[in-house]
Amino acid sequence: MIPEYSNDIATAIQLALAPVFLLTAIAGMLGVMAGRLSRIIDRGRFLTEGGHTAKFPELEVAEEELHILEKRRHFTSVAITAFTIAALLVCLVITTLFLEVMFSAPLQWAIGLLFSAATLVLVIGLTFFLREVHLATTTIRIRKPQP
Repeated sequence: MIPEYSNDIATAIQLALAPVFLLTAIAGMLGVMAGRLSRIIDRGRFLTEGGHTAKFPELEVAEEELHILEKRRHFTSVAITAFTIAALLVCLVITTLFLEVMFSAPLQWAIGLLFSAATLVLVIGLTFFLREVHLATTTIRIRKPQP
């Protein structure tokens, strides 16, 4: 016969699975945002290190693009910060689930509060991701090669 405590641990593990899947999704978003930030930084370096002279003879065009890249970098940075905070809060949800079972402590309020905070911060991160994508798509310049 399995002791009741083992059943409680098994239940805690089952309850922790949903937040673990959420962590996987957050990790995916962090990967996407890190890639976008890397591309933004690479483009900014290209423009500031003189590589723009062949493609952008007008200095004003390059400066305008640098300004837009700075906005995009800021939005991406905020999104990364929000996703990281959300991941930390989800980890705290998982930890609190196990503490509740191990110590038979009534921590449902803490679990609910942490999960709600994680969801709210995740919404903030997704909002900044959407702002960055919108800025990127509205300012893109695709030029035909000159013959």
